[in-house]
Amino acid sequence: MLYAVIARPPVFGGRLKSYDASAALTVKGVVKVVELPGSPPPAEFNPLGGVAVIATNTWAAIQGRAALKIEWDAGPHAGYDSSAYQAELEAAARQPAKVVRQQGDVGAALKSAAKRVEAEYYVPHLAQAPMEPPAATARIGNGRCEVWACTQAPQLSREKVAKWLKLTEDKVTVHVTLLGGGFGRKSMPDYVIEAALLSQAMAGKPVKVTWTREDDLHHSYYHTVTLDRLEAGLSAEGKPLSWLHRSASPSISSTFVAGSKLPMPVELGMGVINVPFAIEHLRIETAEAEAHTRIGWFRSVSNIPHAFAVQSFVAELAVAAGQDHRDFLLALIGPPRKIDPRALGDNWNHGESPERYPIDIGRLRRVIETATREAGWGRALPKGQGLGLAAHYSFVTYVAVVAEVAVGADGKLNIPRIDIAVDCGPQVNPERIRSQIEGACNMGVTLALYGEISFKNGAAQQDNFHAYQLARIDDAPREIRVHLLPAGDFDVPLGGVGEPGVPPIAPALCNAIFAATGRRIRHLPIKDQLESV
Repeated sequence: MLYAVIARPPVFGGRLKSYDASAALTVKGVVKVVELPGSPPPAEFNPLGGVAVIATNTWAAIQGRAALKIEWDAGPHAGYDSSAYQAELEAAARQPAKVVRQQGDVGAALKSAAKRVEAEYYVPHLAQAPMEPPAATARIGNGRCEVWACTQAPQLSREKVAKWLKLTEDKVTVHVTLLGGGFGRKSMPDYVIEAALLSQAMAGKPVKVTWTREDDLHHSYYHTVTLDRLEAGLSAEGKPLSWLHRSASPSISSTFVAGSKLPMPVELGMGVINVPFAIEHLRIETAEAEAHTRIGWFRSVSNIPHAFAVQSFVAELAVAAGQDHRDFLLALIGPPRKIDPRALGDNWNHGESPERYPIDIGRLRRVIETATREAGWGRALPKGQGLGLAAHYSFVTYVAVVAEVAVGADGKLNIPRIDIAVDCGPQVNPERIRSQIEGACNMGVTLALYGEISFKNGAAQQDNFHAYQLARIDDAPREIRVHLLPAGDFDVPLGGVGEPGVPPIAPALCNAIFAATGRRIRHLPIKDQLESV
């Protein structure tokens, strides 16, 4: 077996101009240097192309790649800059955009409101960063291709390898190895195709392609960057009268359709179009946003930015109304009732039947009441400590989170405890659910505290975990209390548990930080925003 690493264009859409492999070929163990074809955008699942160094071991391949002399044409996205792009999204969200849901007269209600509140929330690109970066091995012989890969999408891998090798699918076999983490990244089989192409280049010999951590962070299918702008009007008594939400983010559809600038129904159905609020005047709009890198799915997908924006804004409205956050939220969602998601403009409903899976406000209320009760909502806390609440419906499961935080004079954030109430319907394996929710909690803390991939001159700036940090033991909640709400019987359909625990963590933490310090966090990650507290 041979081993390969690949030098890929640093900017999405870039291409190879020239390269000199002479120094690479002098590295002990390097066997061959191969140019890989690229693919013009849209990216789909195609490899990015570049120059592959093939060797008798991975280390030799890495050293050989470092010795390559390459000149790239950066292409049309060479100017992608995260700071400038954030300003573009802000400008787009401040103008009228495409209306995707409307009831009542929001404009008139905002004008007549006793108090008007507005805020903008920003979530940057994120990378899945699985513990094991992508890797795949392929060999070709007797008109067949055999692949071993840590893939979340074996059928898709088979289909794409067959297409690139010009084989029929029955001539391709994919063996699924242990995943080593995925979070959506390993359902895009570009790295599997790379292994197949390099085996072909080596006359069918088995070739293993390894992505380094730097490769993984520089060439991912990133979670989209999002800017949400919300405006609301309150009555003199603090009752919400109107709600306007504009969302701007490059869509996953841009990875498959050239020129796509608006979100798909799937993305809208993740906490933006389907807010189940008892408000007479409500309008949801989506602004156009061009993608400048590969956009892909990520654990909880668009629920992450939308839950952050909506649940943070609800907390801000409660403060503006002079009301307790829990009481305000319960009044906002209204009395127990079942809502057909199609009545909210959501025809996707997480792919489930709207009849079997209506939005059940009674269940949403129950998780809010449970989490706040178990956390001791309203209890007195020392200076610099606070409780924050957030609740979200995703993947047909209801989750509410109460985060307790302590912020020191030096801005150091500690999380003594997080209470999470979960109603996912019938529970086949409660301990498995508990483990998933605990993991989601820690992942949510990581994203809230540190999660950010930024771009400059078209290229991702983060190289490894020193720059793309994960929550470590001193960042993690000291105690995670999971409160599972069992269904009465199995007539209630089952909900998801792998993803619904992530979205409410960041807004609960930021709402708790406000309770502790009076500082409102509207842009993620939190990172060093507390240093001057």
